[in-house]
Amino acid sequence: MTLADKISHAAERKTFETLLDNLIKKGQTHDASQVASDLIAMVQRLHGDVWSETSFQTLRMIANDPNGKWAHYTQRLLRDNDPYILKTFLTNAVYEGGIRGYHVAQETAAKYDINVPWLILMDPTSACNMHCTGCWAAEYGHKQSLTFEEMDKTLTEAKALGTHACLFTGGEPLMRKKDIIRLCEKHRDIAFHAFTNGTLIDDEFCKEMLRVGNFFVSVSIEGFEEANDGRRGDGHFQRALAAMDLMRSYRIPFGVSICYTSRNYQVVTSDEFLDLLISKGCVFAWYFHYMPVGQNADTSLLLTPEQRIYMKNRVREIRGVTGGKELYCIDFQNDGEFAGGCVAGGRIYCHINAAGDVEPCVFIHYSSANIKEQSFLECLQQPLFKLYRKGQPFNDNHLRPCPMLENPELLPKMVAESGAHSTDLEAPETAEHLCEKCRDYAACWKPTAEALWQAEHPEQA
Repeated sequence: MTLADKISHAAERKTFETLLDNLIKKGQTHDASQVASDLIAMVQRLHGDVWSETSFQTLRMIANDPNGKWAHYTQRLLRDNDPYILKTFLTNAVYEGGIRGYHVAQETAAKYDINVPWLILMDPTSACNMHCTGCWAAEYGHKQSLTFEEMDKTLTEAKALGTHACLFTGGEPLMRKKDIIRLCEKHRDIAFHAFTNGTLIDDEFCKEMLRVGNFFVSVSIEGFEEANDGRRGDGHFQRALAAMDLMRSYRIPFGVSICYTSRNYQVVTSDEFLDLLISKGCVFAWYFHYMPVGQNADTSLLLTPEQRIYMKNRVREIRGVTGGKELYCIDFQNDGEFAGGCVAGGRIYCHINAAGDVEPCVFIHYSSANIKEQSFLECLQQPLFKLYRKGQPFNDNHLRPCPMLENPELLPKMVAESGAHSTDLEAPETAEHLCEKCRDYAACWKPTAEALWQAEHPEQA
């Protein structure tokens, strides 16, 4: 980066931060509408090619309706949460990652003919104090950890390619609290986040989150006490709620992470459950479709077509422009429609396990590249990731995005052609064995998904 580029970057970031500051200060009043409009106008003027015109129209509609659902949500977000965290995290996630970093990543991708992720999912450790049904890390055991130096090196290299967001998974990532905070301190231009069971969140750590400002968490929870503790162990539900209460007392924003299955899908989307989360201060929810990963995975937890239709429609109802709840929800599987299909293999994200293996997805444990032996760029150039890039979208029907779950014939071919090996840290599983568990599900979902796609996207049918 030239000196002129550095000066331009610093000035642009400062302008973005100033507008965010003004928005946060006025966020509880109708005056915030004009500031929000100014912020949207700035982003569109400088980086209008990042998001579609439809996206900007939606943002302007929300900004210009101070009595609307999402204006109320924004006011609550700004009123109830620490302004330094909001400003720092949003500057890194939106400006550094979603705007400026996007352009750098696009240039890098074109130069090397690779996917460059917006987000890295990284496991600091495979160790966890729990063993939850349906968790990809539950099979890993307590055998591996990345050093601080290995994580630092990877993030430094990733920023040079255009990546400015890192989400810690595991294992239980907060078993590495001190190293996570060190990374937040060193990489001030990265937005950090973590999926956690919440049991290790205490007063001291809340103070550290407030101090660094570029890190907060999503607490994993699977329903009310009986259902949640059936997966996560006796007492977890109350400990998770206690962690939420503690973060709320420190004005720290947080989300939740929910794995939905054939048994809990209605409960975790019910009004009662969502109202509980909102009352605790939760501001967003990640919904993850159960994946039958691991030698002993329970395929009875996979959804029927009717259950998946319910999830698709219910999540969109929850986050609708009107109605639903003042809670932003993401459905990792059914939102493939809005992300252009599969987002793995570095297209939007990739996964680095606790042994350093760079995998296409948190649910797909195959690789031939490792950050302990190669640069991050070289890891993105591995044959399996190249095949992902060549094959995406794996299906023109984006309600069937995954090369494992909905298109189980594809992953084994890519693994074989690329020479990738199983990277499961506990019990290696062949791609054929993994995908065989998905065949009946894929066959059942296909006709339903095709009918839905044709009805909702007749121009693409």
